Amino acid sequence: MDRRVLVAYDDSVQSTEALEFALEEFADATLVVLTIVDPAEANTRRAFSMPTFASEWYEEAREDADELLAEATELASAAHVDIETELAVGRPPKTIVEYAKEHDCDHIVTGSHGRSGVSRILLGSVAETVVRRSPVPVTVVR
Repeated sequence: MDRRVLVAYDDSVQSTEALEFALEEFADATLVVLTIVDPAEANTRRAFSMPTFASEWYEEAREDADELLAEATELASAAHVDIETELAVGRPPKTIVEYAKEHDCDHIVTGSHGRSGVSRILLGSVAETVVRRSPVPVTVVR
């Protein structure tokens, strides 16, 4: 039986460390690297936007996500491990958990997120929420 391991991947150092951990510990599994475009990030800048801001923001966010997934593919290639890459849109904790459920993932690997201070208090920790809501085991890499 082939294990499916979901790796949540963003532009944080913790996320890169989580991917490196997964490449080493789960090299025999099917590794799925998921990057999420969070529409909530656009809302913080909307007050100063022009009418086309949302579509421009999304295109830019998608390009950034594609670059992140290319970086993940390079890391995996250097480790001689094949990965699948996926891009989703939504709130990160919910999207990670839903993806794991809908795609029969057996495990989730995530970095301890880089939020701190007021941002962490208001938005919470992605890793903490995933651990609480996940139907499968979660490894949080620090």
